[in-house]
Amino acid sequence: MEETARTLRLEVITPDASVYCDDVEFVLVRALDGDLGVMHGHAPLIASLDIWPLTVTKEGAEKKIAVAKGFMEVNDNKVTIVTPAAELPEDIDVKRAEAAKHRAEDRLASKNEKIDHVRAELALKRAIQRLDVVKTFSGR
Repeated sequence: MEETARTLRLEVITPDASVYCDDVEFVLVRALDGDLGVMHGHAPLIASLDIWPLTVTKEGAEKKIAVAKGFMEVNDNKVTIVTPAAELPEDIDVKRAEAAKHRAEDRLASKNEKIDHVRAELALKRAIQRLDVVKTFSGR
């Protein structure tokens, strides 16, 4: 069987850049209603994404991409992820992510009524995800 017959095209796009574009064997995302795995031949689909690492399998090796919500479209062996923010493990600034985590934790612990707790919880979730992607998949 031809190699390209078992792959699909994955493109991860943010407002600023195309973060990832390649042929892969498998894509795993966390949609708002659960995990979705996509392989060659998947039916057309549109799904809203949660803050969660995107898992990509290419040539048997896994890679993670930090994704901050967005949506995924699957059509004709192409997966397009449109997200406000996405980062490869090697591009994540660990000090910045740790600072964001501490800021969010401080805000959540604050007794200030003006703090937007939902926003702080989302910031904390994004920071933890970025740190997890770096520590698990870049060896840092």
